[in-house]
Amino acid sequence: MPARLRSTTVRRGLAAALALPLLAVAATACGYGSKAEDKKDGDTAPTAGAKKLSADRVRIGYFPNLTHATALIGDQRGLFQKELGGTKASYSQFNAGPSAIEALNSGSVDISWIGPNPAINGYVKSKGSNLRIVGGSASGGVKLVVDPKKIKTLDEVEGKKIATPQFGNTQDVALLNWAAERGWKVDPQSGKGDVNVVRTDNKITPDAYRSGSIDGAWVPEPTASRLVALGGKVLLNEADLWPDKKFVITHVIVSQKFLDAHPDVVEAVLRGTVKTNAWIKANPDEAKKTANEKLKALSGKPLPEDVLDNAWPSIEFTNDPLASTLKTGAEYAVKAGLLEEPDLKGIYDLSTLNKVLAAEGEPAVEDAGLGVK
Repeated sequence: MPARLRSTTVRRGLAAALALPLLAVAATACGYGSKAEDKKDGDTAPTAGAKKLSADRVRIGYFPNLTHATALIGDQRGLFQKELGGTKASYSQFNAGPSAIEALNSGSVDISWIGPNPAINGYVKSKGSNLRIVGGSASGGVKLVVDPKKIKTLDEVEGKKIATPQFGNTQDVALLNWAAERGWKVDPQSGKGDVNVVRTDNKITPDAYRSGSIDGAWVPEPTASRLVALGGKVLLNEADLWPDKKFVITHVIVSQKFLDAHPDVVEAVLRGTVKTNAWIKANPDEAKKTANEKLKALSGKPLPEDVLDNAWPSIEFTNDPLASTLKTGAEYAVKAGLLEEPDLKGIYDLSTLNKVLAAEGEPAVEDAGLGVK
């Protein structure tokens, strides 16, 4: 791995794919990287009598996904607002990474939970000027689920149709890299080859599986568990492919402009994040129910209990952004032919998080050499 990756642009195709939400015929309340109308959850009431920080309000974004449960629970239980005191928190939901990045760029969102590839793309496209990754949130929660009547072994994935949520998204890159490591050739643009990669909105994936138009899917939770509920079998847990079974699936980003102007507000949100993750770990059953309550409030219906119970244990909530795995994921995209080597130096600023962790008696986290200069 080069000590310093050279500065580049995203290749034709990836830029188009990650600059716009996935073109699909249906929206989803729980899909990663899918098209949907972004929604506002509204302002929360500031803590009565509490001192206001340097901003009147902070606008927080997240996806209505289980892999964003830190944000779901922090919002639902008012844990972020408690740390913000007299500064008001307002929330928006996104179903596609590119639209969250656009909101950050336009100033309609200040802080957002997001997946690794949209953060990489947003950072590269702005030449390192629009965002910083300031905290971790979740690891894992991604699986290869297949029709057991068609696929019984990993070798039998060859020649089959496997869905991913979006061209060039985190799971798409992971599947392309895994196929390449097995010696299978796949054209990254069309998805055709020894494995046929079918880019499919997560809302549609269960119906596509039910109809037989796909043979399996490399997808995040809860889509993976929705497929299991339809009779699918987990053939591979992506965590098994990573050192220590950990890899970033969700982290926290902030507008550089907002971070420079309101570091105390960012610190308060990160303090709320750390305390929310501690509460999740101490109360896993209640946390699972709380996340589902928020999903119900946002979408009108909760996840079915069997889907929720199957999905929840595979997600680990963590303050560590797992920076080394972001670097590896970027290398996978380069190897797949979807990305030229990006200069990611400066994408992380973990100084505020480490200050919060020290106050909580927790160990510091590392930026894998990709921190601010």
